[in-house]
Amino acid sequence: MSRRIIFHTLITPEEALEILKAHIKLEPIGVEEVSLIEAPGRVLAENIKSPIDMPSFTRSSVDGYAVRSIDTVGAREDNPVELKLIGKVGVGEKPKVSLGPNECVEISTGAPLPSSADAVVMVEYTKRTGNHVKIFKPVTSGENVSQTGSDVMFGETIVYKGTLLTPQIIAALAAAGVSKVKVYRKPKVVIISTGNELVKPGTKLEYGKIYDTNTYSLYASVIEDGGEPEALGILPDDERIIGEKLSYAIRKYDVILVSGGTSAGLGDIVYRILGRLGKPGILVHGLNIKPGKPTVIAVVNGKPVFGLPGFPVSCLIVYSLIVKPVIRALAGLKHTRPKIVKAVLALRVFGAKGRRTHVPVSLTKGYNDEWVAYPISGDSGSIVRLSRSDGYIVIPENAMYFVEGEKVDVHLFTEQKHGSDMFFIGSHCPIAEVLMERLMEKYSVKIVNAGSMGGLLAVKRGEADVAGIHLYDPETKTYNKPYLKKYNVRNVVLVKGYFREQGIIVAKGNPYNIKCFEDIIDKDVRFINRNKGSGTRMLIDLALKEMAKKKKTTVKKLIKKIKGFWIEAKTHSAVASAIKYGKANAGIGLKYVAEKYGLDFIPLTKEEYDFLIVKKSLNKNVIKDFIETLQSKWFKEILKEASGYEPNKDTGRIVMEF
Repeated sequence: MSRRIIFHTLITPEEALEILKAHIKLEPIGVEEVSLIEAPGRVLAENIKSPIDMPSFTRSSVDGYAVRSIDTVGAREDNPVELKLIGKVGVGEKPKVSLGPNECVEISTGAPLPSSADAVVMVEYTKRTGNHVKIFKPVTSGENVSQTGSDVMFGETIVYKGTLLTPQIIAALAAAGVSKVKVYRKPKVVIISTGNELVKPGTKLEYGKIYDTNTYSLYASVIEDGGEPEALGILPDDERIIGEKLSYAIRKYDVILVSGGTSAGLGDIVYRILGRLGKPGILVHGLNIKPGKPTVIAVVNGKPVFGLPGFPVSCLIVYSLIVKPVIRALAGLKHTRPKIVKAVLALRVFGAKGRRTHVPVSLTKGYNDEWVAYPISGDSGSIVRLSRSDGYIVIPENAMYFVEGEKVDVHLFTEQKHGSDMFFIGSHCPIAEVLMERLMEKYSVKIVNAGSMGGLLAVKRGEADVAGIHLYDPETKTYNKPYLKKYNVRNVVLVKGYFREQGIIVAKGNPYNIKCFEDIIDKDVRFINRNKGSGTRMLIDLALKEMAKKKKTTVKKLIKKIKGFWIEAKTHSAVASAIKYGKANAGIGLKYVAEKYGLDFIPLTKEEYDFLIVKKSLNKNVIKDFIETLQSKWFKEILKEASGYEPNKDTGRIVMEF
């Protein structure tokens, strides 16, 4: 006769997982390549860089007339400027004309801008009479125009390894021309229900029998958690039959789930079978939770086997606590959250009168531990804008805007994920990305390259945990600290980062013989700028001020002499890519990036790149690990090996509190 088992030692779910981790690796189990059609819901196994500029040509963002902005100066309702209409360009067409003085071209939204045009006047501010067009409102250079690469430049990372491929990210990949991606293989999960009392739904229910629910709830859960489930059906409480099926399952599948047969009843035999199928066998039998106490965890021939309680509620609770994190780790996924969340709006956003406006937002935890919705900027053609969003807010037809601090509903793009363990906003830095990728092995980390000022202000508002900044103050000739005082940033700490070298990036061999920043103007080369608010852009602006003073002229006049000044790149990599492929002759960026792209580098300055951290976030495990990693020998070696980088004597230390 079978003897009853007695639970002598009960452990916590956390302890159970730690025991399991000592016997199997909780990491993705393999990589496979799939088409973009097959990719939704999968987890990316590699970083993907854009193979093209997006958009790949400079285009109009409105219907109207392409013009030279200088020809519209002074235009107003009572004194319009009249231009000669010399042609028309539609979507998908190649412009056949080039604008001369006081000429314009009719243009459609999304159509390429003709040569010499630098702006588009909206049709609402014009009146056409024959071959002439009256302009009632002036435009500035770049107005109503999407520049080549303004969304993403060639070579810029658009999706990071470990990212769940949601519909908006699939759209970004398709827009970049990517047809196949490498993803983590889905773990194959087998589901077995045991019990003489169980019958299949749809059959007649006899007295004393119950329908099998665990097979179906577990099947759905495994799909949601990135696994590939297969159900072997209902097995009777027969030791030989269950043993044969488990032996087969252990050979064929990655994870084995068995419901029923785990408690102390005389008919519950799963734990006895697992004890003899292979080494090391049973690791855990009994959790100190209610419901869910009779749980068995075993490892047989390297495969995890979970004996789950037969009662449906207990089964799902244990699945959520123990099985879910294992399957998701093997699939490269993390936790789920609700479909709609309440959040506080971080910034004022504007709608369109009479139209319902959808504004993509990224979610982060702010002060008081509530969600903060951070609007993601960009125009309607910015596909990557979607890939960096968790969801969207809706501004109704009868509202022109939502104000900062307003409570909003965030409609999530996917139920699988929103928010992050750590939100990093700030200046782009390749070595900071290496640091973040290290943290991504354990945590969900979101990165937004918004520039140093964007990061500083986001931390000030409580929208980010960490900001990477390198803000030079010409008055004190120091970095970062003066800006914290200037912008009255409170409840933060400044953690020392590292040094990095900035300079002029040019093509291999330096064909224009550029030696200093002045040569960018004097030698009439094509320049690629950095985005407003970035620390590098502030260095460029400072150089222009000093040059204007030296030449006894104005910054505005100098800017007019710089070809490409209004074309902005959001990362150092995008600057280097533009130069490598002949889209620009010079730009300001990091020595590290210049060398990675095989380009020449003219040094300008050695700057200090530091980290601003919200005090409240210091209690988060991810932030503790972040600071620990900064201080680690591993990271100091990374800095020493990276060209143009070097550690600071205080790297990883808190050097100031505000």
